[in-house]
Amino acid sequence: ADDLARLIDTANAPIFGIDVHGAVTEWNQMAARLTDYTKEDVMGKNLVNEFIMIEYKESVKEVLDNALRGCETANFEFPLLSKYGTRTEILLNATTRRDASGAIVG
Repeated sequence: ADDLARLIDTANAPIFGIDVHGAVTEWNQMAARLTDYTKEDVMGKNLVNEFIMIEYKESVKEVLDNALRGCETANFEFPLLSKYGTRTEILLNATTRRDASGAIVG
């Protein structure tokens, strides 16, 4: 598990995760570098409400909600806002995260 956590944290792509309520549960070093938000800044905050530009909130929420229902999306592009208001284009692969029993957890 530690090896997997290290792989995610040091990946060359931004990786973030949310729980079933949309709260950030994972934020790797590349996501922090691109947005200037530290992991501590974002953990537990609602990804869509806090970090997505208003004109993209509905479409990003829909993609994430679909993943939370088991319907995954590949190559969805949207801007993520940095701490200082600049936008970074993100190519999202929204995948469903399940626990050991198969229940969707994020």
